[in-house]
Amino acid sequence: METYAGIDLHSSNNYIGIINEQDQRLYGKRIPNELDRVLMALEPFRDTLQGVVVESTYNWYWLVDGLQEHGYKLHLANPSAIKQYEGLKHTDDKSDAFWLAHMRRLNILPEGYIYPKDERPIRDMLRRRLLFVRHRTSHILSLQSMITRNLGFKMSGNTIKKLKEEEVEGMFDSSNLVFIAQNNIATIQFLKKIIKDIEKKVKTQVKLRKEFEMLLTIPGIGNILGLTIMLEVGNLNRFVQVGNYSSYCRCVGSSRISNGKKKGENNKKNGNKYLSWAYVEAANFAIRYCTKAQSFYQRKKAKTNGIVAIKALSNKISRASYYVMRDHVPFDEEMLFR
Repeated sequence: METYAGIDLHSSNNYIGIINEQDQRLYGKRIPNELDRVLMALEPFRDTLQGVVVESTYNWYWLVDGLQEHGYKLHLANPSAIKQYEGLKHTDDKSDAFWLAHMRRLNILPEGYIYPKDERPIRDMLRRRLLFVRHRTSHILSLQSMITRNLGFKMSGNTIKKLKEEEVEGMFDSSNLVFIAQNNIATIQFLKKIIKDIEKKVKTQVKLRKEFEMLLTIPGIGNILGLTIMLEVGNLNRFVQVGNYSSYCRCVGSSRISNGKKKGENNKKNGNKYLSWAYVEAANFAIRYCTKAQSFYQRKKAKTNGIVAIKALSNKISRASYYVMRDHVPFDEEMLFR
């Protein structure tokens, strides 16, 4: 007898549902998020289990890693692609768990990528770097707007990054404004140090693999963006075609078309937000240093707007990088912008 398990995971507990090949429910119970308790529940079915399905929630690491270490075959379910029939009047954690097991039994489960455990902390460190970069940007913009509001001129972001606390003492006529500005500068400098420390630590632990070295030949992609793309992509072979890759990078449009008319949008957030950010950053750098990229951007911008133009350029760069990584060849701008 073959059995299949589905686990509906939450922050403090999970519901385990186990079925057989006839879809008969053999086990269903809610238990706390303790690995020993999960293993105890699965143990009677160990020899017949064909797979354990865990929904890809924010806290799946501990459960998937723990079950894999104990010899179970794990499947990570893509939550945006496993919706049940919308006509159902009632669903709960129990029905969700058995639905996961049911899809695994039918071999129609949309699966996510289980990133290798050893490389995951380094990837997550770069993700935290992006969080600190965004915090720093918010403080730069806050100080920039305060200067414009009170002094009537705009100070560039690069100038603000270089400011020291004592330099703003005579800038404002109010001690309260000076106090706020000095705290902004102190926070910016503090976050700058954290960002540099993370970059240094990442660079000492990991180097671009051979298939990713050619990324650095693409205008706009430097060491940090190259490492980000490499660590977020993982195994490139999981993308069968270039369209699958650009879609995963959130570089393609999301729309619902019926009878030639747009009826709405699908899930435009489906994909990797960190790769999306990396390619938008690459596009912004490319229009500074690549003449053909700048020309493409200007043509698109004239027809639409700057945001759409940058997104279109990021899509072209993502598609080019797929072939660069897959074929181990340097970037050729003539092929991309011919």
